[in-house]
Amino acid sequence: MKQLFLASIALLFFACSNNKNTPKKLEVAEFQTILDTANVQGSILIYHLEDDTYYSNDFEWANKGQLPASTFKIANSIIALETGVVENDSTLFKWNGEKRSLKTWEQDLILRDAFHYSCVPCYQEVARKIGAKRMVSQLEKLDYGAMKVDSSNIDRFWLEGDSRINQFQQIDFLRRFYQSKLPISNRTENIMKRMMVLEDNGDYKISGKTGWSSQNGKDNGWFVGYLKTGKSTYFFATNIEPKGKFDMSRFAEIRKEVTYRAFNRFLLFLE
Repeated sequence: MKQLFLASIALLFFACSNNKNTPKKLEVAEFQTILDTANVQGSILIYHLEDDTYYSNDFEWANKGQLPASTFKIANSIIALETGVVENDSTLFKWNGEKRSLKTWEQDLILRDAFHYSCVPCYQEVARKIGAKRMVSQLEKLDYGAMKVDSSNIDRFWLEGDSRINQFQQIDFLRRFYQSKLPISNRTENIMKRMMVLEDNGDYKISGKTGWSSQNGKDNGWFVGYLKTGKSTYFFATNIEPKGKFDMSRFAEIRKEVTYRAFNRFLLFLE
């Protein structure tokens, strides 16, 4: 994999503060162009671990709390493993034969596949087994956003209601997970790191999760994770909403597309 930084971005490093205790923040106008071209609004937030630098088109948007939607499956899986609700990524979820929103959910699924197919009913079952009390306790330990959990919403608090997490918090959580700083067992960490891999071609490895919430007529989409290539590690949290006459049949794929374009055109050259 070839590493490619735009000269314009490289020059910005010299203009940044020398305060090593505070991450640098660099605005990248090209990220906004990517979103405009895709007919969506929002923010692409990328954090370069080794340089302690954030890149975004809109840091104000990146600070806004949103429902975590299915990105919560990362935390939900961790908690399920830590509490013993699931044994490992091969734990089986039996389909009860009822019609579900997606055909891919209408089958027996092991945890690993339920994660990648983003099976909401499977993870609602997990949350109910964890229970509100343990869920709250575990979320406090993980320091995961601002989730509003009780017995009445235990199987949907990440999909609707007042739970919120912003893009910086998503990256902070993922960074602590990646650097083995979460208060979880090595076994859980290793299972999750295997389960989260989306692509590994030898040149780079990308791990993460998408999410999509729809509340009060507003669709909001996530793609969060981290990308490792050579000696560099990049964490990302993309959060977008459709604009105007957006073709909603493309919303599921556009979350990843705009993120890959940001990496491809301005930070990394992915082949």
